Formats: sequence, structure tokens, C-alpha cells
Amino acid sequence: QLQVVESGGGLVQPGGSLRLSCVASTRAFNKFTVGWFRRSPGKDREFVAASSWLGGTTDYADSVKGRFTISRDNADNTVYLQMNSLNVDDTAVYYCAARRPTDVSRAITEYPYWGQGTQVTVST
Repeated sequence: QLQVVESGGGLVQPGGSLRLSCVASTRAFNKFTVGWFRRSPGKDREFVAASSWLGGTTDYADSVKGRFTISRDNADNTVYLQMNSLNVDDTAVYYCAARRPTDVSRAITEYPYWGQGTQVTVST
């Protein structure tokens, strides 16, 4: 059973940056597609970014394109989400999720493995 744990959240001012990490419990993580999702207060969980198992294919929500970058270090079983130019609308709990198929997906229901989430708060 794959387990993933997120870290790196915190409080940051508008315009600032954070890097989230998602660490997996197994080296087989390199065979999984990984996605980042978020849930803002009062909103449904939404897709943020995804990376195929080798990192060759990535996908981003329009709201974060050009500001966020997903990357992975398969040697360390870790996927990162670098978040730059943060604004108050990025405030949310961020979740890492994984799926066995190698193609990226934006659908929440296609990711069976989820972490507990890490809080990101953008505020002055």
C-alpha cells in the first residue's frame, strides 16, 4: 500500500514562494503518476499540477501555470511543487496524490492514494 506524506506548507506573504514536498513510502513511487491538488476554504478540491512517472509529461491548472512547477526526484521517492508569486487565492490545503497509470490526469477520482495535506496560507 503506497503512502505519501506532504510537507513544506506555511505562512507566506503575497509574492512569496514555497516549495512543497511529497515523500512516498516505497521506491516503486517512480512508477506512479503524481498530482497536486488543493482545497481552498469554502471550495471543492481542485487540480493544481501533475507529473507522469518519469516526469516527461506535466500538466498545470491555468490558475497556476507559469508560477508553479512540479518536479520529481525518483531516487529520493519525492515529488516537489515549487510555488512562486503566491497570492491570497493560493491559500489552501495542498494534497499530494498518486495513481498507477502512467498518464497524467486531472480527475480526483482517478487517484487512489492521498496524503493528509499541508496548509499554505498567503497573507500579509
